[in-house]
Amino acid sequence: MTLKRILESWKYPSILLVGIGIANVGEWIYLIALNLIVLDKTGSPLAVSVLYILRPLAALFTNVWAGSLIDRINKRNLMVSLDLIRAMLIFILPLYSSIWFIYFIVLFINMASSMFRPTSTAYKTKLIPSEQRKQFNSLYSLVTSGGFLIGPAIAGMLFLIGTPTLAIYVNSIAYLLSSIITLFMPNLEKDMTWESPTQKISLELLKEDWRIVLNFSRHNVYIMIIYLLFSCVMVVMTSGIDSLEAAFAKEVLRLTDSDYSFLVSIAGAGIAVGALVNTLFVKKISIPFLIGFGAIFVSVGYMVYACSNSFFIAAVGFFIVAFFIAFANTGYLTFYQNNIPVELMGRIGSVYGFIEAILVIVATILFGTAAQFISIQPVVIAGTIVMLILAITLCMTCLQRSKADFYQISIQDENVKSY
Repeated sequence: MTLKRILESWKYPSILLVGIGIANVGEWIYLIALNLIVLDKTGSPLAVSVLYILRPLAALFTNVWAGSLIDRINKRNLMVSLDLIRAMLIFILPLYSSIWFIYFIVLFINMASSMFRPTSTAYKTKLIPSEQRKQFNSLYSLVTSGGFLIGPAIAGMLFLIGTPTLAIYVNSIAYLLSSIITLFMPNLEKDMTWESPTQKISLELLKEDWRIVLNFSRHNVYIMIIYLLFSCVMVVMTSGIDSLEAAFAKEVLRLTDSDYSFLVSIAGAGIAVGALVNTLFVKKISIPFLIGFGAIFVSVGYMVYACSNSFFIAAVGFFIVAFFIAFANTGYLTFYQNNIPVELMGRIGSVYGFIEAILVIVATILFGTAAQFISIQPVVIAGTIVMLILAITLCMTCLQRSKADFYQISIQDENVKSY
């Protein structure tokens, strides 16, 4: 392939990555600033923790019906609309002093985000040819890891020259820019418009769509097993272990605030380095290895962290986790895009996102309660053991020779059974 053709083939994916990068940086700025605003208004760490419950709660409220809408309307236009909605809601957020009103607005922001994820996944699948997806997803991991590093740094600079409210407004502008950039993307569904979905959303339609997702799952068991195993690994990691991360660092490792900040910075460096290495070598690594061994090494990193008794060992564990998360995510996203029919992605992503949100809430409550009545380190170690068992099961399932066809090319029209 000539350089000109390569540049042409990556024109729109590059524009999309720029938009994703800007929105991701803004999201980190918003997250840090919002935590500080709520803490300043209430003086209560519990009030800040409520913000983290609102995300899975928003998914519960949204994902019941969102997939039916996503699959029936113009996805590029919906992405633009959701970015504009988030920009507007974030802009008005600092104008109100009531903590309950802030929670109310944040809930709607999270609902828009819950809709945006399956919408953008479906759009990316239509836009990116199957042979480019692994490379694109590795670059996507690099961009999002850059947001993890750049976002907090920008937030810190904004706090020096202004207030968290200024940072909130910057995030609003970031979403506005993201929506403008998305407008430059090709309209892949010109016959589908926001104003005229092919069917009105009704209770009967929602029931029918959930039945379709259930039938698809029954007819394509292997695809759903990979989906659910990977989701369970992520649920244990994010809701079980991550929710106790700060308390573990302070109470078990006896780290100071500055030590903990440095530990998080090491994780950020691990994410950036891992994403960069992943981008350079992703073409040479198969999808099953990316998913399976990526998940195993992430679990091993958490095991090192959970069993640590010093800053150095904890830092090594954190770096391993952060380094390999890009590999696991790249493999999983590519598998998902290659095997889930694009016309069902909204519904499947929403229905399983609904189930995942329930698991997140349950796991967070279970781990938090167990840590309260037992102690933090045994609970975190138990969580890493569960995570490692799930990761090994996922790896063994991915590496089955009889399922190799699922990882070769986009098989939406070849191996995916009727739904």
